[in-house]
Amino acid sequence: MLGISFFKGLPTEYILRYRSGRIVARGQGLAFYYSSLNTQIVAVPTASSDGNFIFNEVTRDFQSLAVQGQFTFRINEPEVAAQLLNFSLNPRTRAFLAGDPERLANRVANVIQTQTRALIGARTLGEVLADAQNMAGQVLESVRANNLLANLGVELLGVFFVGVKPTPEVSKALEAPFREALLRAADEAVYARRGAAVEEERKIKQSELETDVTLENNRRELIERKGQNATQEAEFRGRALELEAGFRARALQAETDVFAGLEPRLVLALAMRELGHNAKRIGNLNITPEILASLLQNGTAQSKGEPHSS
Repeated sequence: MLGISFFKGLPTEYILRYRSGRIVARGQGLAFYYSSLNTQIVAVPTASSDGNFIFNEVTRDFQSLAVQGQFTFRINEPEVAAQLLNFSLNPRTRAFLAGDPERLANRVANVIQTQTRALIGARTLGEVLADAQNMAGQVLESVRANNLLANLGVELLGVFFVGVKPTPEVSKALEAPFREALLRAADEAVYARRGAAVEEERKIKQSELETDVTLENNRRELIERKGQNATQEAEFRGRALELEAGFRARALQAETDVFAGLEPRLVLALAMRELGHNAKRIGNLNITPEILASLLQNGTAQSKGEPHSS
């Protein structure tokens, strides 16, 4: 009605209300009625925003590399930003009337790039790759210390380098020593595993050989022990036979000593009687008269002390 509308700003918006070209109200998150005929509304977002960047830079040793990262910023001086950029808002659609708000992130990225280029240009490729995260912090401190974004009314909250990559050819050259080291380590692991397997096999063979030697030693000791036992047994058996022969000889001597004082014919008669008692054990025994006469003559001659003649 009569072109009167209501506008309610967000808590994260700094609102500038213009009427006929003059500021009639300003503040954070304002809400008011306005006439669409002579009112302009500027809404400067004061919430933090994120932006991305990718820079192609050259190091001190003339090596190209790409720096990819992210930054966070916020507008801390909304009226300063509103003087440099157009934040006019369509109150009905809440869309910006110009593309300046989107270009603000690009301007912040340009400032970050100038500081990043200065740091990278003073370092070699190896130093940049080794100190990338610290460089991001140095860029942030440099921008803050020199107030490089003060003219935009912007405060830089953080800078992060997501990736710092040299050209593919340089990357391959840098990766080569590490790749070769990994391959060498893998080969050493294979050789160590093979060496361990050979060592284990040697231990097994050595153990088998020691077992065979032990068995042979035991076998030799067994043979020696058997020989010693057999020798000792033979010695004992021989001694027993010697003792037995001695006893038999003494017994026989004792038996013959009984007949020593007898008349030979009586001894012959006793012998013949003994033969008769053992006739069953004798197969054939021929005693001719000549043998009997010879025995009798020998017995008579020995009793008289005459020499024996054959």
